[in-house]
Amino acid sequence: MKDQTEELIKETAKKMFFAEGKFHATTQEIADEAKVNRTLINYYFRSRNNLINIIFDEAKMVSHEKSRAIFDRDKDIKEMIADFIDDSLNTAIQYPYLETYIVTQMNQRETCMLERDNMKEVTSAFLIRLEEEMENGRIEKMEPIQFLLNMISLINFPLTVRPLIQQNLDINDKEYKRILSERKEIILHTLFK
Repeated sequence: MKDQTEELIKETAKKMFFAEGKFHATTQEIADEAKVNRTLINYYFRSRNNLINIIFDEAKMVSHEKSRAIFDRDKDIKEMIADFIDDSLNTAIQYPYLETYIVTQMNQRETCMLERDNMKEVTSAFLIRLEEEMENGRIEKMEPIQFLLNMISLINFPLTVRPLIQQNLDINDKEYKRILSERKEIILHTLFK
């Protein structure tokens, strides 16, 4: 029972933060949504901040694992990037505010140096791979970091500005999900010759 309640509270907080964008939800609001007593949040997590830290660490792990998948040297680069786009868009459909939450939290705290060093090593290998693909003519020649920025922007921009786009263009959630589902082919067509 303990593990189920603890997991229910975490999943409820994730849903509120990442799916609904309620970054400032109080422990009472989380408890009400989870249909548990507020004291259970303090019992399992000691404080709202600890709960947020646990959720933030889990969100970073999801994001890092997704990023690691793109750096598989044995896989065709276009297929690898297609998988990364799929993972990114599927995660965004389930948790539309996840990337915004991660960036917001990273701006408010020091990130772990070990994580940065680890990701830097993996990213450097990917940039070398991009240079090889450019030399082979599969990708337009440019500074590899520009390709990476283009790829990330094409994926993340429609996710991070989703509320603004939906409101200004009067697009409902169902229609926006349809639009996102078409992004993969548009992105691949834009990135590859």
